[in-house]
This record gives sequence, structure tokens and C-alpha cells, in this order.
Amino acid sequence: MRRTTPGVVSASDLVPSLIKRVETLDPARVVRLLEPLVLPRRAQRIREIVDQRLASVQVVFDAPHDPHNGAAVLRSCEAFGVQFVHVIERHEPFVAASSVAKGSEKWVDLKAWPCIEDVVARTQRDGLELVAASADGELTPRDLASIPRLALVLGNERDGIAETLAAACSRRVRVPMRGFVESLNVSVSAAILLSQATEGRKGDLSEADRLRLYARGLYFTVGKADDILEEFA
Repeated sequence: MRRTTPGVVSASDLVPSLIKRVETLDPARVVRLLEPLVLPRRAQRIREIVDQRLASVQVVFDAPHDPHNGAAVLRSCEAFGVQFVHVIERHEPFVAASSVAKGSEKWVDLKAWPCIEDVVARTQRDGLELVAASADGELTPRDLASIPRLALVLGNERDGIAETLAAACSRRVRVPMRGFVESLNVSVSAAILLSQATEGRKGDLSEADRLRLYARGLYFTVGKADDILEEFA
């Protein structure tokens, strides 16, 4: 898939304008106004999903190029409850195919970073251990579940992980293979590693993030939510 293919959008456009709008509002107020308009079983379903989401496993994607891979990684993050994805835009803006993301961009918090140093400082400040996905890693996917706070680092499809970023990683993890191929597509590797990294973890978002995502879910559920919120402004 080419970066110019119809349906390929940038990070700023990938996040729907509706999300940007609701995130400017007080989430407690959004919940107070919209929750009574949602069926109890739907509200309960949103809460259950939000309560399982993780801040203790995050993804750092270094200079992704292919829009299919970008969208597929986002989709895997959503599927396994990974809330925060950091993309380093070293060479070009991050783009993703919306047809592949399948709406996962509505639930994952995507942050674009202009340089490696900034994202390394951020993840380390949050107590996350940077672990690089590498064909010769000393860890296996099952080892990731025992890392209390993990930032899984994925490399560029062609050049891998930049040397500066690799140097900031304390360990490396590989996907064991027994066939003739020497590597997997980055999005496939991401899905395998995230499946194991999130295994057995309980949801651990902050109360503020849980409330924010619950408000977002209600906002997407209620028809004409904008009109309702504006009426009671």
C-alpha cells in the first residue's frame, strides 16, 4: 500500500474531529448529560472495556513508513487494550490506512513525537522499561508479561530501530521462528508480542483516563451528542 493511496490519512487526521471536540469538554459533565440517554447494557459494556485497558504496556513505533503497517499496529494495540502509542516522526509524518484501522483509532491515544530524545525521556519518566523488538533478542514473548511497566519498541520496516533509540532500550525481545523466513512483518510481530505482553494484566488506567474514555464512549453512542451538550452548556 502506498502513502498516496486513497484512504491513507495522517496522524492529525486519523484521530476523528469528534474525539478532539469531546476531549475539550469536562468528562464528568459529558457523563452526567449523556449517560441517562444510553441503554444500561451499552453503558456497562463501555465501562467493562475501559476498565481492562492498560497504561503499563505502551508502544513506541520508530519512523513507520507503510500506512498498512501503521494502521495494523494501531488495531493490534486497540485489540489488546494498549491505550498509549508513541510514533516517532523522524523522516516523514505518520500515516495510516483508515480501512485497516477499522475504527481502532477512536480508542487508542496516539502521540506523534518529532525526535527520539523526547519520547525516551517521556517513557522513562513514566517508569516504563524500553524493550526493543529484534530478531536476535534475548527475551521471548512470554517474558514480556513479567515486566511491570513496558514500552515495546518497534522499528522502521526497512531500517529497523535507530541506533540512538536502540541504545536507550535495556533489553531486546525476539519472536521465535522455526521456518525458513528470517523475519516477520512489523505489524505481525507487534500483534504476537502484545498478545503475550498483556496476558494476565489487569486494567490499570488512571481514574482520570478511565473517566475520559468512558465519556468518549458515551459521546460516540448518543446520536446528536453535540446538540445535547451545546443545549446544556
